[in-house]
Amino acid sequence: MFSRLFFKGCRFSLILLSSVFLVSCDRILTPDFESEITELSAGQFTLDPDHATLMWKLNHLGFSTFVGRFNEFDASLDFDPENVGNSSLEVVINTTSLDINNAEFAEELKGSNWFDTEIFPQAVYRTTSLLESNDNSFVFGGELTLLGVTAPVNLNVDFHGGGRNFLTRSNTMGFSADATFQRSVFGLDRFTSFGVGDDIDLEIHVEFMEN
Repeated sequence: MFSRLFFKGCRFSLILLSSVFLVSCDRILTPDFESEITELSAGQFTLDPDHATLMWKLNHLGFSTFVGRFNEFDASLDFDPENVGNSSLEVVINTTSLDINNAEFAEELKGSNWFDTEIFPQAVYRTTSLLESNDNSFVFGGELTLLGVTAPVNLNVDFHGGGRNFLTRSNTMGFSADATFQRSVFGLDRFTSFGVGDDIDLEIHVEFMEN
């Protein structure tokens, strides 16, 4: 009888210790996570390239949406949570990293009839002002420089949360964003009169780490 009670007590103790350990691990893995942008620290942040995606989409003859991406880009964020309008973002895109899962056509798109990456190997986007703010969603005015042409492009941004990343040990913030612009404005107008969409939709998913 004593042995049975002893083993039951040991098993209960092990279960209790395991539960405490799992709770402790959960606190270690997700410490100080904040879902409100005003709770975060101000400062300079840089892009985490391992958690960054930049896709572009356009209509293809009305049949489908053609999707591509740029595999290499960098970004810097000067962040002010108390006054988001004082924040600024700069993104530098390596246009030679264009990827459409078709190597032959990708090389054509890099050529002089399209992105002309030999002459214009980079595109740059900079925010200029905060146009709208609604809780954790924002609309920034900005300027995109592509193919040597600079024109205004608005950026819609959603904040997903921030906190200390247990892997990098850095304060980290996560965002998604989207924008739409007409490629013809930048001289990228080939086949627009034949049903290839003029509107380019950008979709962005990123994490920023504090410097």
